[in-house]
Amino acid sequence: MQSGMAKVVEWLGDKLRILDQSKLPWEECFIDLDDYQDVVLAIKEMKVRGAPAIGVAAAYGIALGTSSIRTRNKDEFLAELDEIIQAFGAARPTAANLFQAISKMKKVARGDSVVEMKKSLVSEAKQIHEDEIKATEKLSQLGARLIKDGCTVLTHCNTGPLATAGYGTALGVIKAAKEQGKKVQVFVTETRPLLQGARLTTWELMQEGIQVTLITDSMPGYFMTEKKIDCVIVGADRIAANGDVANKIGTYALAVLAKENNIPFYVAAPTSTVDLSLASGEEIPIEERAADEVTHIQGMPIAPAGVKVANPAFDITPQGYISAIITEKGIIKKPYSERLKRLASDLCSDSIHRTFVPRPG
Repeated sequence: MQSGMAKVVEWLGDKLRILDQSKLPWEECFIDLDDYQDVVLAIKEMKVRGAPAIGVAAAYGIALGTSSIRTRNKDEFLAELDEIIQAFGAARPTAANLFQAISKMKKVARGDSVVEMKKSLVSEAKQIHEDEIKATEKLSQLGARLIKDGCTVLTHCNTGPLATAGYGTALGVIKAAKEQGKKVQVFVTETRPLLQGARLTTWELMQEGIQVTLITDSMPGYFMTEKKIDCVIVGADRIAANGDVANKIGTYALAVLAKENNIPFYVAAPTSTVDLSLASGEEIPIEERAADEVTHIQGMPIAPAGVKVANPAFDITPQGYISAIITEKGIIKKPYSERLKRLASDLCSDSIHRTFVPRPG
């Protein structure tokens, strides 16, 4: 992360400090959360967002929640811990990193005493954060090899430090290319309905001194046919075993346009985003969000009251449209099934879904 940029997620020992991304770029507002339920709400309301950052925040939130458990009985402690974990698991259904973090936190809840278990949970949350920082730094360095000097990159949504609590994924690749001395310019889609591209990605790129041009979500085809785009790089919220990718709604359309125009389409994500238990993107759960995100912009209505709204937060890009997947363990190309399995061999083979099953209601 750029040294001048404030920490997106910071553990303060007895509370969690987050940068409220819903207020950017107009205001840098920090919130101190001392109740795990407030962390859950911050994730739901996208005050902290981006698959890796969600996982980090959830890990700290789980550790925070255990600080208020008073029992010294291990079985009672684990029962209360399970309630906390269930709350986080229900916050955002698509991001794999959230469930990877939950799985890791459950596994370390062991010890001879409740005190030891609480300490181990805090330590594990810190380790999850450190692992994401290292992974995003490494994948960014590797991915920068794909960026040629003078390249113009199109990116969608937000994938920098704000989204990762680390260095960044797709945006990290772009930053690393600049640090290697390459001249890079970036086209950024606004990313409706919540404008993460317009509000957050442009802000991060401008802080990095990278030339950026903001366009609406309907403009990429025009700039591709005009030969203005050399490659597309996006992040991911979940990658299935066959290489299908769930990412911010609109990603699939960009991949189709890129293929039609013979433009490389890259996905950058840490292996914590890979879910080997899901055979294809058809099995990835897609979050449906509130109607007012579409009918309003920053609280201002833009559509008739009562209009029917559909608001899926993500779509699935089939692996056939993807030129390469950039991870901290290497840049992989087809066949994705074989190579993802090999690169992510340290992931639990029994699925992040099977280690956490949300309760009804």
